[in-house]
Amino acid sequence: MGDLPGFDPTLILWLNLVGTFVFGLSGGLAGVRARLDVFGVVVLSAVVGLAGGIVRDLLIGVPPATFRDWRYLAAAGAAGLVAFFGGLLLERASRGILTLDAMGLALFCVTGASKASDFGLGVAPAVILGAITGIGGGMLRDLILGQVPIVLRRELYAIPALLGAGVVVAGYQTGNLSPVYPILGACLCFAIRMVGVRYDIDAPIAPSERRRQSAEDEV
Repeated sequence: MGDLPGFDPTLILWLNLVGTFVFGLSGGLAGVRARLDVFGVVVLSAVVGLAGGIVRDLLIGVPPATFRDWRYLAAAGAAGLVAFFGGLLLERASRGILTLDAMGLALFCVTGASKASDFGLGVAPAVILGAITGIGGGMLRDLILGQVPIVLRRELYAIPALLGAGVVVAGYQTGNLSPVYPILGACLCFAIRMVGVRYDIDAPIAPSERRRQSAEDEV
């Protein structure tokens, strides 16, 4: 899914596999809630766990890393099966799943931005691809289920990913490949995401719609 300068590649690989599994759980749970069959749950799990990295690699112009290492597919598939057979238990541990999901988002946005920067992309494309690595799977999940992607209508999700990726890209632009930048980027992304979860903060909507929503709430 991407390497980070200054970090052991094996460690990054396993963190990516864990992130893929956690993202896969969220996709699998969405499939269970939508009453999909076991195949549909596993497919949705794979979509959330893998799609962000696949889209990033295709836009960069390289073969998707997840297709060249069977362990990513195995992690996503395992997550789907766990969600299918253990959905009730996972629902009860929803807070813990959200925390792990935030960790996965933080990891994927910085590894995605790092890989894009390694291939010589500019500031804006690298930041965007970093964010896509983290949020792309969830967006595709919602589209498959016939919904407007949650990331586009509520929750602080895309903004933390963009900020975390931005920190990594800033390090590349200054020529500093110190591991400090990825760590700061991941911590920033995770902290903002968890603050949003803790206080139920959404990204702002248009003023006209905010007034209409307030009027509807009063009624």
